[in-house]
Amino acid sequence: MAVNLVNLEAVGKVYGTRALLDGVSLGVNEGDRIGVVGRNGDGKTTLIRILAKLEDADDGRVTHNSGLRLGVLTQHDSLDPAATVRHEVIGDLADHEWRGNAKIRDVLTGLFGGLDLPGLGQGLDTVIGPLSGGERRRIALAKLLIAEQDLIVLDEPTNHLDVEGISWLARHLRERRSALVCVTHDRWFLDQVCTRMWDVQRGDVHEYEGGYSDYVFARAERERIAASEEAKRQNLMRKELAWLRRGAPARTSKPRFRIEAANELIADVPPPRDTAELMKFANSRLGKTVFELADVTVQAGPKVLLKHLTWQLGPGDRIGLVGVNGAGKTSLLRALAEAARTEGEAQPAAGKIVVGKTVKLAYLSQEVAELDPALRVLEAVQRVRERVDLGKGREMTAGQLCEKFGFTKEKQWTPVGDLSGGERRRLQILRLLMDEPNVLFLDEPTNDLDIETLTQLEDLLDGWAGSLVVISHDRYFVERTTDRVFALLGDATLRMLPRGLDEYLERRQKVIDAAAPASAPAPEAPKQKPAAVTRAAQKELQKIERQLDRIGEKEAKLHAQIAEHATDFEKVAGLDAQLRELVGEREELEMRWLELAEDA
Repeated sequence: MAVNLVNLEAVGKVYGTRALLDGVSLGVNEGDRIGVVGRNGDGKTTLIRILAKLEDADDGRVTHNSGLRLGVLTQHDSLDPAATVRHEVIGDLADHEWRGNAKIRDVLTGLFGGLDLPGLGQGLDTVIGPLSGGERRRIALAKLLIAEQDLIVLDEPTNHLDVEGISWLARHLRERRSALVCVTHDRWFLDQVCTRMWDVQRGDVHEYEGGYSDYVFARAERERIAASEEAKRQNLMRKELAWLRRGAPARTSKPRFRIEAANELIADVPPPRDTAELMKFANSRLGKTVFELADVTVQAGPKVLLKHLTWQLGPGDRIGLVGVNGAGKTSLLRALAEAARTEGEAQPAAGKIVVGKTVKLAYLSQEVAELDPALRVLEAVQRVRERVDLGKGREMTAGQLCEKFGFTKEKQWTPVGDLSGGERRRLQILRLLMDEPNVLFLDEPTNDLDIETLTQLEDLLDGWAGSLVVISHDRYFVERTTDRVFALLGDATLRMLPRGLDEYLERRQKVIDAAAPASAPAPEAPKQKPAAVTRAAQKELQKIERQLDRIGEKEAKLHAQIAEHATDFEKVAGLDAQLRELVGEREELEMRWLELAEDA
């Protein structure tokens, strides 16, 4: 029988007149891996702080097992700013001691990319004080993971980690024996790591078995039973369940929910996006040209980030952009945005960016735009527009869109200055969408947003007809909202990845393995390909990527024609035959692309 590590009995906590926790009783046992979800402000952080005895409950009792070794990662670290990374993370261990410790090597490599901490100027001897919040957070996480713990409590551990760091952390936590309680909005991470879920809602905590996918099913089923309540949330959860069952990329752990029951629950739920209809509408709004780049070089100061880039973003394209930090993802979007702002006059260091005449761009940057703090939420939205056209005769008022983004009628009259960081981020996205753009750039849109708000944003984007580029470390969000993934791998090129983020992680692992210390036993080196072969492969890769883009455009046109002539069966049959030929051609090109990628 598993040993009980922490027990909460009838715990209550009130802030002002609001009860965040009301008579909550929970337990954490050995081997538990628990994910904590809920809306911002509903008490997730308060719950885990009380569980860890960092904060006192107003009512009830919190009991820890005798001798419990507890490690906690809060959103504000307690590192000594005058100390070095070595002092905080390694302590007094000599170099030969910590270098001979497999766990320490794994943690340092996983969080910092190498034992010499290449991202920090002085490596282990870097002084902590001047470091950024993200760097300090990685150091605090490394310090916690290197120690031996019975229970680890983590508050948003994936913040400031890239896709590789998140993937490594998920693997590391799965392999540890420590119990885990984790607050995060990263749904892919929850599915990989957690075996139970706590959903914090209006003072209560609902428990679910399994990871995030299981939680989506169980909650959708519970809300179906109580169909008269929370109708909007129920529909969103069922829609997300439909995506998980029908279209989500394969998960490494098989969901535990009952497949038959899930299929019955989503029987009347259409696919998340009607791609053909959205493409048709996007073409009518944007025409043939959105952004076309010819032999472009992108620089940040003297550093060349991308060179000889020929690429295009077409009408209705939904692109996920991933890559190592500093590879140029944000710089590429800024170059495109600047070209759009100046109607093509501002050009990069070399090459040319052509901007479509009808492009109306909205760009969500990582910095939250400052608004007059005295403005009310509804006023801030209405200053952009009173109503928004969602296409096909659908309209929404500013107030209705506010409600869809979690700003209730009462909250709409809150001054902007009183909003939390996550609420301001939500308001920023809302104002962008209210301006009816036809091209949308989202740079880390999931920062500070809770899972419920992310689900609402995804639902809104499902029906949004336009071109979309998303930069995000949130793997779930990228897979949910985009159709294709492109990567910047730090070699000044942009590559399409047919297999998405799985392929990106495999490629990055190969780079890391190739850069491993010479002292490690090296596998037999493959024969070096001549430089001419590599250059030829790169040229053919670029050619194939352009062909794939053209095929994508032709497929979109055929889908639009099929929708237009839906009642003319003879015409549809002919169009369908053309479409099948294109699909076959695309699959052949993708296979050839994969073969060439090895040579390049």
